[in-house]
Order: sequence, then C-alpha cells, then structure tokens
Amino acid sequence: MGGRRWHATGGPVMISAASLTRFRELLQRRLGWTFADHDLGPTAEVLAARARAHGLTDREYLDRLTGRRWTAEVAELASALSITETYFFRHEEQFRVLRERVLPEMIEARAGQRVLRLLSVGCSSGEEAYSLAIAAIRARPGPDWIVTVTGVDANREMLRRARDAVYSSWSLRDTPEDVRRRWFRPVEDGFRVADEVTGTVRFVEHNVAGDDPQLWHPARYDVIFCRNLLMYLTAEVAAELIHRMTRALTDGGFLFLGHTDSLGSRPDGLDVCHANGTVYYQRRAVAPVRGETPAPPPRRIPAAAPPAPAARAVTDHGDQRRVLGLMRDDRFAEALDTAGDADSLTRGVLLAQLGRVDEARDTANRLLHAGGPQADAHHLLGVCHELDCAELAVGQYRLAAYLDPQFAMPRLRMGLLARRRGDDRGAADHLTAALELLTSENEERIVLFGGGFGRLALTTLCRTELDACGVRR
Repeated sequence: MGGRRWHATGGPVMISAASLTRFRELLQRRLGWTFADHDLGPTAEVLAARARAHGLTDREYLDRLTGRRWTAEVAELASALSITETYFFRHEEQFRVLRERVLPEMIEARAGQRVLRLLSVGCSSGEEAYSLAIAAIRARPGPDWIVTVTGVDANREMLRRARDAVYSSWSLRDTPEDVRRRWFRPVEDGFRVADEVTGTVRFVEHNVAGDDPQLWHPARYDVIFCRNLLMYLTAEVAAELIHRMTRALTDGGFLFLGHTDSLGSRPDGLDVCHANGTVYYQRRAVAPVRGETPAPPPRRIPAAAPPAPAARAVTDHGDQRRVLGLMRDDRFAEALDTAGDADSLTRGVLLAQLGRVDEARDTANRLLHAGGPQADAHHLLGVCHELDCAELAVGQYRLAAYLDPQFAMPRLRMGLLARRRGDDRGAADHLTAALELLTSENEERIVLFGGGFGRLALTTLCRTELDACGVRR
C-alpha cells in the first residue's frame, strides 16, 4: 500500500498515508479529536517527531500507542496538537451576560449555601478560568461566599503555565485597566494573577474523550464555559461531552459555548437564552424523586466499643502520602491505582469519589466486619447512603460521631442534611460542634472526607450555614 507520503522536517522521516490514517484514527479514539485534510502536514510532523523521540519507526510507535495504556504519551500528543491561543475576558459580550444576568441569578439561588462553582472546559493556559474567578469574586455579595473554579485540559504544558499564573501584557489586551490594577501584580516576566484569585482556581488534567465521575458529578457546577472546543471533536465525543456538561449543571445552571458551536433550538435538558447578542443555555429544573422507602434505624453500638483507628493507619498498601497528594489534586483514578487492591478506608473513599458507590459501600462493610466499629468506615457508609437515603446516611454519621466525639466531618454532614430538610435548630447544633472540632481535625480526614474543600473552606462553610440558620455566635 504505497500512496502519498509526507516528509517531516527535522529529520529524514517519511510518513506513509497508511501510517497517517492510522494515527488519525488513534487520535480520534484516544482524544476524541477530528482533523481536516489541511491538518495532514502538521499531523505528520507530530507523528514523526514523537516516533523519533522514542527511537521508534512510525509503525513501531503506532503499535505501541495502540497496544497499551500510554497516558504520558497521550498527554504529549495533546500538547503537541492543541491550539492554545487565548486571552483574559475573551469574547467580552459573554462575560457581560455572565456579570449582569447569570451571576446575579445564581447568587440569589445560592443564598443559603453561599457557594459558587464554575468550570472551564478546555481551559488551555488558564486565562478563561481566572477570568471566571475574577468575575465571580467581584459579583459575590461578601467575602464569606466561597468561589471555586475548576479548569480542565488535556495539554499538560498549558496546565503548567496556568498554575504558574504569570502572563504577558498581550494576554491582558482586553482586560479593563481597573481590573488589571486590582487583580494582577507586575512581575519581571509580565503580570501575576493575585493570590485572592489563584486561591479559588484549581486545574485538572482531563481528556474529554474519557469519563471522570468525580469531575462530572451530577449538579456540581453553577456555570460551565466550554468555548470553541466542540468543533475539534468527533460527533460522538462532542455529543457525550454535551450530555456530561448538562448533567453536571445544577438545576438552573448555565452553559456557555463558543460562537461556532450550536446545540440547535431544543437541546435536551437545556433552554436556549439570548442576551446582548449572545446565545447561552440554562439547565431545566429536574423534579425531585419521591417515594423513597425509609431505611431501618441503625443498630446500637455498646458504650464499650473500641475507639476508631486514625485514618492514616487504615491503608498499608501504596505510598499514603502520594495517595493523599493525588487526592488533593483531584486525580482520583491515579490515587486508586496507587492505593492498591486490598480493602482499606482510603480505597473505599476513592471508589466513592469515582462514582463506584456500591463498591465503596461493600469496602466499608468489609472493614467493619473485619475490625469492628470504626468511625471512619461508618462515615464512609454515610457518604454512600446520601445518594439513596438521607435518613440512613444520618444514622451512619451519628454512629461515627458517637464512636469518635472529636470527629468533625460527621457533625458537618449532619448539619448540612438538617439544613436541607429545613431543621435549622438541629443544623445549628451540629454545625456549631463541627466548627469547634475543625480546628483540630486530622488533616488526612479532611483530605479524605472534605469533598475537595480544605480546613479553611470547611470552616467558612460552617459559618455561612450557621448564619443562614439565624444563629448568633
């Protein structure tokens, strides 16, 4: 099979049409990307360069890429093939709608929780994610509101630049002067984003062709930006990404796409909105599920029950410090691989984070069967049961708090559940206790059970929920 061949600069490598076709098909499967015919030359260059970097022929390189999970190399390909040009507050008309319409509506809806969660899909070098953070911080009614922004991209090098948070004046070319003075600090290489902003933003390496149950947890985000990415994806990957983003929006949450992207006039689960010449989408409210069967009350534990072991003593497999570091970065799949296969609290928590709730519940029950009552394992069961029966979850949290009176996390969860069902007095009792206990809570427990929040954010959450209960401190 001869056909056309492409000559790659930088070396005497000739890429056959068959190898290039195979490479494009692999990229579609691994990254979900599609390519136009005019991209063939640059794509051949990348194939030749990556094969040469590993000392392989193009055929050997493709065989290796086909036959194994080569995560690091897929990240290199994403870096080599990504289009990364962006700047702060790009498409200002969309940010105007965000400031004037969307954020005020979400702030009114979130007055009880005082938390705003935003997501930037295909965040590149971070300008969009930081722009969202600045807009949300400026819009929030007070400093007790928590703003979190997640930026995701498959390009590892772009994410490194995003975490550095230093940009040239060209990246700020559409940034108003007052915003530049307030939220950026001059440094030798340009401008650094202010700490108040960078502290609200985290960046996650993610390939949109794959799933991540934690990242795409249902009803997790109030606002999602995904601009000028869909046009580069295959139809199947784009459709699945739209489904995940829609599901991940809270009821009434908003989705912004690029001007070249359209979901038609009646997208599934979304309403089309128009303002200031901008089209955007709002998630339709979903009716709550009714008719849950009340769970039986939890069994009583005798007062002589042994104390709960510390969370750090549960896992004997893998490097626990590395696992916790991966969890802090929301890299739960990698953390699960590192944690090993044996039953452990850490493994159970990671299974729950990845949406494998039945496995997490089984792990917790096996831990209890093998070691007797353990506050951490009962708390994990409570986390699992929150998805299907709040009453059973409360029972498990009560057991956890009974077994370890210094354990802040079950008191916090019981307070939030009480708030959800309108029991402000009960919520205040639990939240007050959690607020006091958080100052000395075990750091590993915060990583394991904090839901992505650190000690300071959890403390702020307790205080804002107490304010909403009308409690004076």
